[in-house]
Amino acid sequence: MEQGLAQSRSILADAGNVAVLSGAGISAESGVPTYRGAGGIWEGFSAAELASAEGFARDPAKVWGWHNQRRMQLAAIKFNAGHKALADLEAQVVARGGTFTLATQNIDGLHQAAGSQNVLELHGTILAIRCSTCTDKRHIGFEPVDDEIPRCRECGAYMRPDIVWFGEQLPADVWEAAAKAAYECDVFMTIGTSAVVYPAAGLIEMAAGTGAKTIEVNLQRTAASGLVNISLQGKAGEILPQLVDLT
Repeated sequence: MEQGLAQSRSILADAGNVAVLSGAGISAESGVPTYRGAGGIWEGFSAAELASAEGFARDPAKVWGWHNQRRMQLAAIKFNAGHKALADLEAQVVARGGTFTLATQNIDGLHQAAGSQNVLELHGTILAIRCSTCTDKRHIGFEPVDDEIPRCRECGAYMRPDIVWFGEQLPADVWEAAAKAAYECDVFMTIGTSAVVYPAAGLIEMAAGTGAKTIEVNLQRTAASGLVNISLQGKAGEILPQLVDLT
């Protein structure tokens, strides 16, 4: 581990263009439940019933109520040292004239709360809602919603959480920006993700295929561990601060 930490610090100290993919693992350290496994969000629930366009069409009140409950639970959850370290790394890279792109599979807004600026939300955000029919969208954060199911201000249709549900495509503009960052970076980091959910996991392969130095931070080995140059096993909140203390 110590050798991997030293190598990673050296790589990041010289990095000009950095791209990062973060997953549920980094937010789990703040108390946000992961999706899979014991205690995960989907334990005891049907994803098709609660997180799909078809489920919303069948019972919009049930789907909205479940997501709204999740949103309000996040109000008490704070970013951790891993989130803050990535924000600090971004500031350092940008200050020396480089670029930094953080593509996240998380919908909780904790990266932004920690100070990250260039965040691409691959799966959307639970802190915003959008119309199920037209293009109206608005950020609601943790504001209470009076209506059981919010209505669109433009067309009157039901509003839905601004997240990517099962069976839906990632936002094209967000995905294109993430892919561009992966192809053009000289260092790519994957943090807290099992690397099995595509297309997001494909960003790791894109970066590795162009010759970028690749670093993984995760509690255990993943599908990407054999692909990356350095695999660091442990908590992001403990490892990342050690990697970005470059002063």
